[in-house]
Amino acid sequence: MATARDDGDAAAASGAGAGRRLRVFFLPSFARGHLIPQTDLACLMAAARPGEVEATMVVTPANAAVIAPTVARAAATGHAVRVLRHPFPDVGLGDGVECLATAPARDAWRVYRAMELVQASHESLLREHRPDAIVSDVPFWWTTVVAAELGVPRLTFHPVGVFPQLAMNNLFKMRPDIIRISSAPGTVVSVPGLPGKEITIPVSELPSFLVQDDHLSKSWEQIKASQLAGFGVIVNTFVDLEQPYCEEFSRVDARRAYFVGPLAQPSCSTVHRGGDSNVDCLSWLSTKPNRSVVYVCFGSWAHFSATQSRELALGLEASNQPFLWVVRSDDSDDGRWASEGWEQRIAGRGMVVRGWAPQVAVLAHPSVGAFLTHCGWNSVLEAASAGVPVLTWPLVFEQFINERLVTGVAAFGARVWDGGTRGERAGEAETTVPAEAIARAVAGFMESGAQRDEVESRARELAGRARGAVDENGSSWRDIHRLIHDLAQARASGLPQLQEGPIK
Repeated sequence: MATARDDGDAAAASGAGAGRRLRVFFLPSFARGHLIPQTDLACLMAAARPGEVEATMVVTPANAAVIAPTVARAAATGHAVRVLRHPFPDVGLGDGVECLATAPARDAWRVYRAMELVQASHESLLREHRPDAIVSDVPFWWTTVVAAELGVPRLTFHPVGVFPQLAMNNLFKMRPDIIRISSAPGTVVSVPGLPGKEITIPVSELPSFLVQDDHLSKSWEQIKASQLAGFGVIVNTFVDLEQPYCEEFSRVDARRAYFVGPLAQPSCSTVHRGGDSNVDCLSWLSTKPNRSVVYVCFGSWAHFSATQSRELALGLEASNQPFLWVVRSDDSDDGRWASEGWEQRIAGRGMVVRGWAPQVAVLAHPSVGAFLTHCGWNSVLEAASAGVPVLTWPLVFEQFINERLVTGVAAFGARVWDGGTRGERAGEAETTVPAEAIARAVAGFMESGAQRDEVESRARELAGRARGAVDENGSSWRDIHRLIHDLAQARASGLPQLQEGPIK
């Protein structure tokens, strides 16, 4: 049995009628891009119905430290948000290394292994505490089984949008055909079964589980079956960003669908969201003209080679545009990521942040005029919500699919590079984007003209729709309240966890 520590007794006990609260347990996976928005969701549910919802984050010690500022702010406002800690599985990682963001690239497989080994701890804690509802991350399929045993709802939390989910689901159905044609250079597939315009993508840009056997290809069908058997699915998106895909997702991929994003909203409380941030960059941004700075960030766990980092550094320098570049601490430790003297040459025009930056606050700053991004879903959603147009540079997994939404469907961004084969698998892609191409793309995008005017206008429109979604009676506001209502009704009526077929 797992040994757990509850760090939220004071917050949980605040207010009258604590025993009547709807007790919801949240189980995020070991990736910051999953952990942080799921914590946002827990706090939002507790805030939406103060005194009625008690949210508990079930996390390991190092991941508890990441979300501690967010949970502390929620508790300080009287909302019932708790943390229940359990040990991180022993997979041969160093002390405090408990997520993809802190694990070296060579050890990422150990984090994925930990996501499998944590099953025993999860099952033990859920049986011991017997919550009224369980919200668990995509990989934790077994929580549907435990929830059924306890007679409570289990919902899947998706930190990825419905457009990439539908695309991957439909492509998985034709996986044997994809594998058969994957050896032919330049092969392109059309994503079947999507509403709206045709979406095509080269095989080299597909997630690896669609092309070769890996941990996800072996568990995909089990994960999807568990999701469909569960009470419903919660997605960090807003309807106006992904119409008509939200309608299709509700029809085929969830018995109940709740579109509750964007979960991260620009405010002073986002400065330390996700850990200690370099807030000096916000002061630096305030010295720059409006819409002049290119914000450059490739997420919390993707790694660049030293060669690519140097090309990016030279490209940003040659673009002659102000930039704010966030680099992983371990990517800059050995000094090979930029040429000698580079930081001195760009001093004043450019700023480098090592480690974690307050991205939501950065994107909300009026000096930021573009976001050069890897197209991770959180970054796509946060850019759209802030009204910042994007330059796309996808690296892994569903990011190449997200790029199609950004550039071809929602139309608030453009690609950095079209000059060669792209992809995440070694041997299939021209892995280094040259400095000249980067400089040309950045400078061209930032110059005034029809392209920038068009994507800026579309980005501003999406930002307005995002604000409308989370405002009172907006689509996401209604779905949060519908979610709480449905869970309260399930508790009151003893609704079984498992039922045949979709519920509409």
